[in-house]
Amino acid sequence: MSKRTIHFVSLGCPKNRVDSEVMLGVAERAGFNHVSDPEQANVIVVNTCGFIDAAKQESIDTILALSQHKGEGGNCERLVVSGCLSQRYPEELARDLPEVDHFLGSSDMLKLETVLKGQADRILVGNPAEWVVSATDPRRISTRGRSAYVKIAEGCNRTCAFCVIPELRGKQRSRQPDDIVREVEELASRGILEVNLVSQDTIAYGRDLDERSNLAALVKRIADVPGLRWVRLFYLYPEKMDDELIELIATHPKIVKYIDMPLQHAADGMLRRMRRGHGGKRLYDLVERLRTRIPNLVFRTAFIVGHPGETDEEYEELLTFIRFAEFDRVGVFQYSDEPSARAFKLEDKVSPKVAAARAKKLMSVQRKISMKKLKTFVGRELEVLVEGPSEENELVMVGRHAGQAPDIDGVVYLSGGPTGIEARPGELRTVRIESVTDYDLLGELTSEDAIALPKPRKKAREISDLSHRASDGRRVLRTV
Repeated sequence: MSKRTIHFVSLGCPKNRVDSEVMLGVAERAGFNHVSDPEQANVIVVNTCGFIDAAKQESIDTILALSQHKGEGGNCERLVVSGCLSQRYPEELARDLPEVDHFLGSSDMLKLETVLKGQADRILVGNPAEWVVSATDPRRISTRGRSAYVKIAEGCNRTCAFCVIPELRGKQRSRQPDDIVREVEELASRGILEVNLVSQDTIAYGRDLDERSNLAALVKRIADVPGLRWVRLFYLYPEKMDDELIELIATHPKIVKYIDMPLQHAADGMLRRMRRGHGGKRLYDLVERLRTRIPNLVFRTAFIVGHPGETDEEYEELLTFIRFAEFDRVGVFQYSDEPSARAFKLEDKVSPKVAAARAKKLMSVQRKISMKKLKTFVGRELEVLVEGPSEENELVMVGRHAGQAPDIDGVVYLSGGPTGIEARPGELRTVRIESVTDYDLLGELTSEDAIALPKPRKKAREISDLSHRASDGRRVLRTV
């Protein structure tokens, strides 16, 4: 008898992607084969994002689109919705979406096994603070190019006015350092070259553990795992960016010189209303400190425009800060008025039209900065991790250099040049950059041979073609 089939769509952030990969592992353990075509699936799972209005709408649209595979002529027998949206609105979704057979919350990934056995209630949304991923959980990596995300903590203790993450994910829960290192060692043994460390608030890692663990100490242990090539940190809050961590990023050969730090704003008044816990001058000082201490730093950040109370003058302060800092990458979000967030009760709302105009102008300013930065790569030779065929043209291969994070940044389009050199997914190749576009680099392979790498100690499992779409304005990729 042939195996049952299952199809996944993962929406939102990389943390959601890790959860989807755990559910994919659960499904395989239960005897299901993953299929990339929803028409062939007996079960379809949508792991949702419910952070802001745009993400909620995308989640609903995706659920409704995939529900068309149920019923007459379709193979789908069960449609499962999981993640932050169902954590936030379980009863409402159950009432309004009769097409959905089961709802799991943001910490209910392992309950999928009960669903697949046909023994589950319709609503299985539990306490969001009940679970954090473990090295012993089943998991199937879905990212391309021998890269993986590792979630080091779950939840958040901060009280940012615009944010509902604590409601959706619970309080901060850090994993034990030994458990994280054990997972990274297993990934490296299967040939993973790049590990991307994620959580809701990475800088706060370990503060909640009985034996408080230092983030820098954890990162060094991870970077020292044999076989790894790149270690990258995401979601660093500007508070407590201490000298030990900065020095480690600056000096350890495997930790990429890449900072992902959502700053949200730069005007003192706005930072107070946002409850960010620091002022604009500290951000100027921090940018200078990081640029000085970490040579060739790639600095990525994100800002919110249109937050309640944002004046024209404060918006101009933000633009001035962006021109000063010359960030390599910037994401901009228009404020989303969430009823359960503290900012919902603030007065002086900014109209969506004004917020959209501010976002457009900010990105126009940043685009010029980004282009100037990208042009400095022309003529340089870079180590590039090959991901696979481009989405635009399957005959063109793409990869990333150390300053490009998976899914959210640009890529390097690879050409074999006049000799027609070819590259394979998972290889590390030397590439000479020939030209740039608004966000991407175009380069030529400089030799027939890949850079020598240690061979995996274990047989790598086939990478899944899990469909992933980022709901937060970041780059969107479908993995293969």
